[in-house]
Amino acid sequence: MDYQKMYREKLRTADEAVKVIKSGDWVDYGFCAIHPRVLDEALARRAPELEDVKVRGGISLWKPAIFDIENPREHIIFNSHHMSSVERHHIASGAGFYEPMRYSELPRYYYDHITPPDVAMFQVTPMDEHGYFNFGLSASHVKAVCEMSKVVIVEVNEKMPRCLGGFDECIHISDVDMVVEGRNDPMGVQPFIPPTEVDKTVARLIVEQIPDGACLQLGIGGMPNTVGAMLCDSDLKDLGVHTEMYVDAYVDLAMAGKVSCARKNIDRGRQVFAFAAGTQKLYDYLNDNPACMAAPISYTNDVRTIAAIDNFVSICNAVDIDLYGQVNGETSGIKQISGSGGQQDFVLGSYLSKGGKSFICMSSTFKDKDGTPHSRIRGTLTPGSVVTDTRVNTMYVVTEYGMVCLKGLSSWERAEKLISIAHPDFREELIKEAEKQKIWYPNNRR
Repeated sequence: MDYQKMYREKLRTADEAVKVIKSGDWVDYGFCAIHPRVLDEALARRAPELEDVKVRGGISLWKPAIFDIENPREHIIFNSHHMSSVERHHIASGAGFYEPMRYSELPRYYYDHITPPDVAMFQVTPMDEHGYFNFGLSASHVKAVCEMSKVVIVEVNEKMPRCLGGFDECIHISDVDMVVEGRNDPMGVQPFIPPTEVDKTVARLIVEQIPDGACLQLGIGGMPNTVGAMLCDSDLKDLGVHTEMYVDAYVDLAMAGKVSCARKNIDRGRQVFAFAAGTQKLYDYLNDNPACMAAPISYTNDVRTIAAIDNFVSICNAVDIDLYGQVNGETSGIKQISGSGGQQDFVLGSYLSKGGKSFICMSSTFKDKDGTPHSRIRGTLTPGSVVTDTRVNTMYVVTEYGMVCLKGLSSWERAEKLISIAHPDFREELIKEAEKQKIWYPNNRR
């Protein structure tokens, strides 16, 4: 079969390709670093003649052109699987919405539940000699998107890293309806956030709990990345990687000789991930690297997959936590600031792993716009806040004032433990809250 001939026959300009989109359609942008560029701009140019177009995507690393159209609510609404700061501001304006989910279930949502896409369009690597386009930095759920979409348009970017996989990391030219050759823009960058002293203190507490041969999952943010940096300077060896998001910290660990994946029960020798975002260093490392394995989110985040790996260590962030151990990892009251992602999956799976541990880490306080400090450990969560991890699933909680394990504890023991790692300025206030809620044992320490 002549794949180059098929390629030429399906080649279109971006403006030609987006003519297939009609008012009322669902359009899928893939996920994170593979969001379309020239196709997005072409759709933005078409916006004035369209109504009620609904776009799905998530973790935008740059501002999509459709966010800047006039009166976006009348023309194109964005629906986010997991919000970046770019999407957060757009959704706050009323021109978009968050889609609550358990990220590991997202492929099934496409197959069984949500309205199938009318058009899917996203960036891919150039076609190989066998006729395949690689999904590059985001295997995630993109195969399910392609299989359920009525029309599939790929935007070729020569700078997209080719991420080798196990399965569902590519699409064949025969399954593509149109090919658009993009500008070959650089990949979007997830900027490095320098660690704070609080990050370093929390990271030191966690690193002490990680054994040789542990398999790591680092969440998004400065604190998990700080753990990675400290592990580079540790004496640990033969670490493994199995994660939702692949970040620069894993590259540093691999280059420092800390990662071998030799002790993993499954996918031995492979660093497994669903999507990746970071700096050019990360993209160069992932390109055609057989030590790394891109896989769908239904595999990477499946609790059963995670549980099958011994000494699994999950490190995630949180917005706040109440005295019962309920963790909010995504909202500030009713304001959505992030997404649930795979946090629940990794909290559950790591505890089921032989020797596994999950850590919820946070600074003890945060400051509002006026500079007033507030405790992240609260009597109860703010009304409207989402419970990302239920109290029965929370294991270790870490702040700069210490680490506690909540497994197996009664309500008064939980309150005592959590107050012990709260900022000292808020402990008396939290004790009064616990007394008011009748979860403060009379003999508790003050």
